[in-house]
Amino acid sequence: MTEPWYGWDGADLIVRVRVQPRASGDEWLEPVDGPARVRITAPPVDGKANAHLRKFLASLFDVAQSQVMVLAGETGRDKRLRIIAPRRLPPGIQPADPPGPVQGGKIR
Repeated sequence: MTEPWYGWDGADLIVRVRVQPRASGDEWLEPVDGPARVRITAPPVDGKANAHLRKFLASLFDVAQSQVMVLAGETGRDKRLRIIAPRRLPPGIQPADPPGPVQGGKIR
């Protein structure tokens, strides 16, 4: 059985993603088997990819960049992120049942 790739912590979304830097465009891809995939144009140099990822996800979830936090995977392709109170959800993510603990199991 596959681990859940996202869950809710109250109003905050905890999501696992696999990042592909230096892509031809910025894109959110629903997971097939594992975490969601995110393609970004920035190179993985001097924190540029993480900064660009935060900017892209902030736009996608309709939040400020400061509301996108990298919880784990700062230097790797596989990351765990917290999106504080997202106002918009991409395909594949269901709204939380407010208020409540993490839904769908533990996100590692």
